[in-house]
Amino acid sequence: MNQTRSHQLRSLLQSNELEFIMEAHNGISARIVEEVGFRGIWASGLAISAQFGVRDSNEASWTQVVDMLEFMSDVTDIPILLDGDTGYGNFNNMRRLVRKLEQRHIAGVCIEDKQFPKLNSFIEGERQPLADIDEFCGKIMAGKDSQDDDEFSIIARVEALIAGWDLAEALRRAEAYHEAGADGILIHSKLSRPDEILDFAGEWAGRSPLIIVPTTYYSTPVEVYAKAGISLVIWANHMIRAAVAAMLKTGREVLKDSSVANVEDRIASVSDIFTLQGADELTAAQKRYLANGQSTTGAVVLAASRGNALQDLTEDRPKIMIPIGGKSLLRRLVDVFKRQGIHSVCVVAGYKADSINVSGVKICLNKQYEQTGELASLLCARPEFQEDMVISYGDLLFRDYILQDLLTAEGDLVVTVDSATTADYISGSPDYAWCSRPDDRSLFLQEVTLEHIAESRESCTGEPGGRWIGMLRVRGQGMDWINEALDQLKQHENFNRMDIPDLLNYLVAAGKPIRVHYINGHWLDINVLHDIDRAMHFTS
Repeated sequence: MNQTRSHQLRSLLQSNELEFIMEAHNGISARIVEEVGFRGIWASGLAISAQFGVRDSNEASWTQVVDMLEFMSDVTDIPILLDGDTGYGNFNNMRRLVRKLEQRHIAGVCIEDKQFPKLNSFIEGERQPLADIDEFCGKIMAGKDSQDDDEFSIIARVEALIAGWDLAEALRRAEAYHEAGADGILIHSKLSRPDEILDFAGEWAGRSPLIIVPTTYYSTPVEVYAKAGISLVIWANHMIRAAVAAMLKTGREVLKDSSVANVEDRIASVSDIFTLQGADELTAAQKRYLANGQSTTGAVVLAASRGNALQDLTEDRPKIMIPIGGKSLLRRLVDVFKRQGIHSVCVVAGYKADSINVSGVKICLNKQYEQTGELASLLCARPEFQEDMVISYGDLLFRDYILQDLLTAEGDLVVTVDSATTADYISGSPDYAWCSRPDDRSLFLQEVTLEHIAESRESCTGEPGGRWIGMLRVRGQGMDWINEALDQLKQHENFNRMDIPDLLNYLVAAGKPIRVHYINGHWLDINVLHDIDRAMHFTS
């Protein structure tokens, strides 16, 4: 039988070990706190006020706080302890608050002995008047008399040290609250050292569970708290502070660049948000209600060569297994595919194929990799072809949006072309692409077709539209074109020397329309040692 959340909180308070809970302020932050492994949530008054954009001085009504708690409770199974300020009024407000919290499966509430409306403890705390002891004890008793669940916890927060009173006053208040029925005492301090807290803990001597909030004395080793007999440590505002720091940084960068291209890979994906919102249920609903709308896009990665120009780095592994910032090239490529919903990935391997240990891929072997080119490798993957698939070189690094935009581009066969023809971030032999019209960056989704691909600019008249980056998307009639072309080309005596550009040129000559999707930078390929340095900067 599952433990109730109130029982879980009691277990934390009464544990023989030092326990920890983490702040959350809305549904998604509560889900994250549970997801990362915390056993309890502190519904911080400061953080909930901040996410509403108001001050921590009872400007958010208690009903608004309770409404937010309902969202937090709905998406989690671990106990929530509410930072209930002063109880939002007198004993009568406290009685109603406890009933409303129990209805929403909140495990407990912490109330502080200040006057309503309160002000945050770190804002001129020494000038804030404390509540009358008898009045506050009455509030505790009213709350305990109102609870239906015997294990619902009411924690009394002692603000005497914050308000400039001495240890004796803090202990006097704590003992009175304990006698009134409080299930635990939260002792608060704003000093940068835990001296006051440790002195209090020594005098308290375990009369009831003792809770602390080490916001200002955060550098103290937690072993000190355990030795002092502290029951529960609350990390009280770190999720909201982390969120604010990340949002400020991202917002400023997007404003400066007038683009989200450079931040997209460093922020949570939309899929991550879906997961936190309940991906399993959403997936089941999609299967039921969108049975014909499921993505079946696959990918074929051509990665049979060694990468000789990388010298010793490929002595015992193929190019795709070179680590870039702790992740292999192939791992990074597969992660991008997965973030865009492509989960069927076939890798055509050859050199040192047994060293490829990336999960989530199927390996197809080109045993003749030393004597054959890219088309022979593509032919090896033919049993894994899907009606909709991306074909990519294995040595690519690119921003997620490039693949995302390719997947939404119109056309049965679409190639990605970088229109920055003078860019210096591309090494090796360039695949210049001549196109039906140049990139007009003022227009989105231009209707442009491929005319020819070649390694030399002298191969065609006129200026190339850019460089093919080594990635294309095939679907619908395009799959028929690819299969027919492979059947025809494999009869040629020089088939083993043919690469993907040869296939594309063959299709163009056969009158098949190959759409061009233009990009402008934000990618690179790994060919030589200098590219490793570029890649480290690219992924940082």
